[in-house]
Amino acid sequence: MDKDTTKSTLAEYLSPLNPVEMLREIKTLGLDRYTKKLDSITFLQLLVFAQLQQIDSLTSMSALLNENRQLQAELGLESISTSQLSRKLRQMDTKFPSSVFQRCVAQIVRTAGTKKATQALKRMNLVDASTITMCVSQYPWAEFRQTKAGVKLHLRLVFENDLTYPDKEILTPVKPADRTQMANLVVNEPDALNVFDRGYVDYQKFDEYILNGTRFVTRLRDNASIMEVYEERPVAPDSPVIRDAVIRLGSKFRNMVHPTRWLEVLDSDGRRIIILTNDLTMDATEICDLYRNRWQIELFFKWIKQHLHVKKFYGKSENAVYNQLRIALITFCLLVLLRLRVRHPGRLLDIYKCVRWHWSEPFTEFRCYLSRPPTRASTGRKKVKTEEIFAMTLQQYIDEEIEHLESMVYDPIEYPKCGI
Repeated sequence: MDKDTTKSTLAEYLSPLNPVEMLREIKTLGLDRYTKKLDSITFLQLLVFAQLQQIDSLTSMSALLNENRQLQAELGLESISTSQLSRKLRQMDTKFPSSVFQRCVAQIVRTAGTKKATQALKRMNLVDASTITMCVSQYPWAEFRQTKAGVKLHLRLVFENDLTYPDKEILTPVKPADRTQMANLVVNEPDALNVFDRGYVDYQKFDEYILNGTRFVTRLRDNASIMEVYEERPVAPDSPVIRDAVIRLGSKFRNMVHPTRWLEVLDSDGRRIIILTNDLTMDATEICDLYRNRWQIELFFKWIKQHLHVKKFYGKSENAVYNQLRIALITFCLLVLLRLRVRHPGRLLDIYKCVRWHWSEPFTEFRCYLSRPPTRASTGRKKVKTEEIFAMTLQQYIDEEIEHLESMVYDPIEYPKCGI
């Protein structure tokens, strides 16, 4: 018999969380030495479920588990109190969810296929950071202004055609600048392509990337200056690119050693954008398209903030906040793995909604719900043949057949031949 008929959707969704590997990590970190009831694996699975269901507090999480026998059977946990959840979240070593996240990323690479895995260096690595703001009175350890607190999620996102997933994360307070994490997030290997924005301008790093062959595409601020121009390249008159030059970036106070490529582009609103890259051979329009794909990481940040529970935190300690953010990334990776497994051609949001609504049902039914055609099909906006209606109405006036035109219920669009 097919195993899919016995396993629930939630069990299949959580199946990539290998318990053998997690137990090895738990033993190394010594997490469950004094645990009697709530072990780290069950707790992590419960938190992932809470992220999916957008549960807003540990109290709601406890109440849901205590009242839902199906969830109790799935997790092997009959009951739990809010205080136990709070204590476990606060005490869990952040290395544990971080290692689970990295194993999920490794599974995505393997599941995506051998071809994509061997071409990993040709993928596009999008680097950016997003600030999650919090109340300074509740999170004083994360203060970065007198009235604000927050943490910063530094992320490297892989973008390969229809496959997008987080590859590496770093959580810090807000105060360190984005460029301080370039050494940890930028892939320093030949032929690797890294795309980042104006927050990652570092002339010394740019020179290092040129020396080791790491390709990068970034945007410069409007006040960036050119130290020396080596070549002015021709640009097509119908292209959004208005300048393509090989230059040496900088001024007398700070400058680069090696030449780079300077592109000036007009965006859809007619504003000038400066793009810098060390790729001297690629077509200028293609480079602009590559930088435009950087928006995918902004969409990712928006997606997890909107659909996963990262706006309000379950705990107030630094450990609790960092653990919850990493579990949100794990939740996203599990959705990507499920989408790859069922080979769903649609949006990841479809997978998310279907798992959220049908988590307790057999996995075969989940597949049916996911592949079910829409119940309604739009035929588009109805086209009104205004010229024909006008000609018909004019002829009615000529023929003196106008009594029906004085009626308040007559509609020439719905009943064009009424009264004829």
